[in-house]
Amino acid sequence: MNEKLFREIMEINPIYARPGENTEAPRFKMPTDAMLPETAYQIVHDESMMDGNARLNLATFVSTWMDERADKLYREAFDKNAIDKDEYPETARIETYCWTMLADLWHAPKPKETIGCSTTGSSEACMLGGLALKRRWQEKRKAEGKPIDKPNLVMSSAVQVCWKKFCNYFDVEPRYVPISLEHKVLDGYELEKYVDENTIGVVAIMGVTYTGMYEPVDKIAKVLDGIQEKTGLDIQIHVDAASGGMIAPFLQPDNVWDFRLERVASINTSGHKYGLVYPGLGWVVWRDCQSLPDSLIFKVSYLGGTMPTFALNFSRPGAQILLQYWAFLRYGFEGYKKVQGATSDVARYLANEIKKIGPFELWNDASDIPVFAWMMKKDQKHNWGLYDLSDRLRMKGWLIPAYPMPTNLTDLTVQRIVVRNGLGMDLADQLINDMKTEVAYLEKLDQPLPENHRSGFHH
Repeated sequence: MNEKLFREIMEINPIYARPGENTEAPRFKMPTDAMLPETAYQIVHDESMMDGNARLNLATFVSTWMDERADKLYREAFDKNAIDKDEYPETARIETYCWTMLADLWHAPKPKETIGCSTTGSSEACMLGGLALKRRWQEKRKAEGKPIDKPNLVMSSAVQVCWKKFCNYFDVEPRYVPISLEHKVLDGYELEKYVDENTIGVVAIMGVTYTGMYEPVDKIAKVLDGIQEKTGLDIQIHVDAASGGMIAPFLQPDNVWDFRLERVASINTSGHKYGLVYPGLGWVVWRDCQSLPDSLIFKVSYLGGTMPTFALNFSRPGAQILLQYWAFLRYGFEGYKKVQGATSDVARYLANEIKKIGPFELWNDASDIPVFAWMMKKDQKHNWGLYDLSDRLRMKGWLIPAYPMPTNLTDLTVQRIVVRNGLGMDLADQLINDMKTEVAYLEKLDQPLPENHRSGFHH
C-alpha cells in the first residue's frame, strides 16, 4: 500500500492502529515515546467532544461566538505576549486605546489622563481594584499614625467568589451584607452597621452573578455620604461591573453608577462577557491616576522610554486585546447598543414565557443585564424541583443551572438563564418548547426523583 493511499484511508477511518503506533494513550503520566501529531490531535478532539454545546450553554456569561473576521485576527495573533510591551509595542498601544475608551464610556473626568489595564478576566481585575483600595487605605492610615492590621471590605452576600478569594489571599476581613426577599441586592440598607475606620471600601455589583440584578450604586454612594457627614469616614466604592459595565452605558444610560459618582474610585468589566470577546480578557479603570497608588505601579521599558504596568499575571495572550479593539471598531456605540438590545429582548421574552409555564415565579425579569432567575411557586406542591428540570434540559443539550441562593436564603433554590450574543429568538422558542415538554413530563411523576442525581453548580 503506497503512502498516499495509506494516509487517505487513515483520514477517512482514523483508527489508532498504524504500524509502530501505541494503541493506548496515558492520562495521568507523561508518555514515554512521541506520538504522531494527527493521532494526538484526534485523541484530544475525541476526548473533548463530550463537552456541552457552547451555544446552548446558558449557564456561562462568557462569549461563545465571534465574527469570522475576528476568528481570523485571533489566529494571526496566537503568539503575541501581552506583557512583552517592548516586543509587541502596537499591542501595548492598542491596550491603552481600549481602556481609555472604557474610561470615556464610564464618564471618567479626564479619560486620557487616568490609568487602566487589561487582565485575564474580571477576577484579576477585581483583585487589582481591591489591592488599590487596600493600599490607599494603608497609606492614609500610616500618614495618620494609625494601625493598618485590620482592614475590612464590605460587600453583598451574593458577591462573586473572586471577592472572597481577594479577602483570603490579601488578608482583608470580608463583611457580607446579607440579601433578603425585601432587599434582593446591596442597596445601602443598614450599611452603617458594617463600615468603620478599617473599611478599605465597599463593592457594588452591576449585574449580580446569582440573578443579574444591578445594585443601586448611586443609592449606596448617598448612604456613604451620610455616613461621612456623621462620622467623618470617607469610604470609596469599587464597582464590579463584570457584566453591567458593557450593558448599562448602552441600554440604561440614565442609570448613574459610574465615575459620575465621585465616590466611585475604580470599575472593572469583562471583555469576554458582554464586551463580546472570546475568553479570557478583563479590564479595570481608575477614576484618575491618584486613585491608583503609585507604590503599586511598576515601570517597564517601552520603546526607549517607560510605561506603567500593574497586573498579577505576567506572560498571557495578547490576542484578546486586539479582538477587543476590533469589537470596539466593528460595533461602535450604536452597534453595541443594537447587539445588547437584541440580547436583552431575547432575555425578557424568555423570562415572560417561562413565567407563563405554570409552576414558576420570577426572581427578576432581565430588565438589568440579559440575565434572570426564577423559583418554584411556594404555594404549590410538586414531586420534582428545579434540579430535576435542569437535568432533564441537559439531556437535550441545554445547560441551565439550578442552585441555592447565598447566606440567609440558602433554603431557596433558583434557576438562572444567561442570554448572550448568539442566542436568537429561534433558539429561544426551541428552549421554551423543550421546557414545556420537560415540565409536562415531570408533572406526571407520582413520587419524587432520587436526590443523588443532582449535578452541582458553582459561581
